[in-house]
Amino acid sequence: MSFKEPVSVLVVIHTPALDCLLIERARQPGFWQSVTGSREPGEALLNTACREVAEETGIVCAPRQLKDWALQNEYEILELWRHRYAPGVTRNTEHVFSLCVPAGTPVTLAPDEHRAQRWLPWREAAAACFSASNREALLALPTRYVEQLATTP
Repeated sequence: MSFKEPVSVLVVIHTPALDCLLIERARQPGFWQSVTGSREPGEALLNTACREVAEETGIVCAPRQLKDWALQNEYEILELWRHRYAPGVTRNTEHVFSLCVPAGTPVTLAPDEHRAQRWLPWREAAAACFSASNREALLALPTRYVEQLATTP
């Protein structure tokens, strides 16, 4: 069995109006989240983010389309998911990104991973997330998006 690396990405997918995509985990009904996923060995984090977005939502993006927040969260891996990691690994480092897509962007879920999707205004999306780091990212989205617009030529 190959174990997951304790390094992951969180990708907040949103529209220019700051409606955010949340997806519900297939095996944990009620666990709503943004796109998340573990880095593959040797994979650049931007490539991890693009791969996870495509695998989980069917949205294909290039690394240049992602906004790297240069933000890392470290948290304890829930007991529920520790079997995926090498024995003794209890903490994960998550790197945060965002992706702005046009309203109406179609979403195709990976049915083995997610069972439902919905677009919510950023505050409602934050309130619906089970993950504290995901909730914090959604609450920071308006500020991050304005900063991104100000620095984009």
